[in-house]
Amino acid sequence: MQMNLTFKVLSVLIVGLPASFSDSQNEESVNIKRPHIIFIVADDLGWNDVGFHGSDQIPTPNIDALAYSGLILNNYYVSPICTPSRSALMTGKHPIHTGMQHGVLYGAEPRGLPLNEKILPEYLQELGYSNHIVGKWHLGSFKKEYTPLYRGFESHTGYWTGHHDYYDHSAVETGFWGFDMRRGMDVAWDLHGKYSTDIFTDESVRIIRGHNSSRPLFLYIGHVAVHSANPYSPLPAPDELVAKFTTIENFNRRKFAAILTKLDESVGKVVAALQSSKMLKDSLIVFTTDNGGPAAGFNSNAASNWPLRGVRKSVQLFPNLYSNLF
Repeated sequence: MQMNLTFKVLSVLIVGLPASFSDSQNEESVNIKRPHIIFIVADDLGWNDVGFHGSDQIPTPNIDALAYSGLILNNYYVSPICTPSRSALMTGKHPIHTGMQHGVLYGAEPRGLPLNEKILPEYLQELGYSNHIVGKWHLGSFKKEYTPLYRGFESHTGYWTGHHDYYDHSAVETGFWGFDMRRGMDVAWDLHGKYSTDIFTDESVRIIRGHNSSRPLFLYIGHVAVHSANPYSPLPAPDELVAKFTTIENFNRRKFAAILTKLDESVGKVVAALQSSKMLKDSLIVFTTDNGGPAAGFNSNAASNWPLRGVRKSVQLFPNLYSNLF
């Protein structure tokens, strides 16, 4: 998939950025045609949840197509929870070097990814990129300076916290419960009731179709899928899709399959938009998950990491971990 090839190329880009900046007067470097970068991050997706890893339970044809037409990296490092993993992606540093190693950020926490850290979109901005983020941020929102529009992105449609309900877009955290769906700095009340994956897909397609392809695009799509939502409805999925997975005995796994199906459809629509805009051949597409799946009911989810050990936040092997999911 251009996915993992992109991981390697992005590493080269990031490592080479300071040299590019210092040599900004070099005419040859200025004239280099830079690729569009489309970075799609699934949330809490398990190893065994995708077809290209050998699973035939939940069809993922669009994700599989990326894998089979590109390069699959099966041995790269991510942190086991959201904020540390995303901070590493944005900074290129292990979380211990940015203070992001301990846990996930909650909405009211008075901290975020340190403001003295220059992050990926800020580097790309200096290289002429148009930077847009859709979906999840989860790197701080206590002050406006922590949020995406102050950190190198030109637009953001999505949410600041670690999760929300796919329909009502509220985030339930200890001691707090509030609406978290935004356009830039404004609360997007009009999106209440619309399915999050569809919102993020439509916005991504809109950005691609409206982009002037003579300028390189960095589009970061942080999906809520397949992360569980709030305790009152942990796996929100369209009923018509849930009904298609009657062969899956466990009902939570059936709902999870529907959520994943919407994610896979989103990947297909983004690729199709790149194709119709004649941007695909000049694009590097990365598809990854921020960490492994919270299987066996952990976090009210129903992901599967089989045959790998343990679950999200764990490297332990639990007996009969997956027996109730199939």
